[in-house]
Amino acid sequence: MDFNELARLRWSVRDYDPRPVEQEKLDYILEAARLAPTGANRQPQRIYVLRSEEALAKVRAATRMAYNAPLVLMLCAEVGAAWHNQRETVMHGTVEDVYSVAEMDVSIVCDHMQLAATELGLGTLWVRGYDTQVLFDAFELPEGIMPICLLDVGYPAADAQPSKMHFESKPLEELVFEL
Repeated sequence: MDFNELARLRWSVRDYDPRPVEQEKLDYILEAARLAPTGANRQPQRIYVLRSEEALAKVRAATRMAYNAPLVLMLCAEVGAAWHNQRETVMHGTVEDVYSVAEMDVSIVCDHMQLAATELGLGTLWVRGYDTQVLFDAFELPEGIMPICLLDVGYPAADAQPSKMHFESKPLEELVFEL
């Protein structure tokens, strides 16, 4: 299958079948995460696999967006391990001492994981609807580890469907500009 077809097949699943994700499929998804590009190849991603009843209860207490996925991956960044641009000038001339790419790196990793899961016939949902401190405390994360997003993973329920918004994309003329 070509890449654009794979990208079209991926949609945000909000209802999952209860069957667990097989270990070999999880391993494939985690390998996609390892292969994802990161700034200066620093690989600051730290991925926590949440599939025990206790871990899933904690994540479901932190967000309504875990739905009933049998597997949730908590994608974090070890912020100190990420590449930092030491000379960043942001919009309107404001100078920042340091710009970290940690969040971008983990977002790229998440995207690779979603596409790998789609290739395997699994559904995913990228989640950012939670309070970071709640997750940090619930899972007693080490200092310097920042939750960036959650990724629900599982088999879509038999009656699960993409939202209507999935089929809406702006035309390229509104998104791409040549200078």
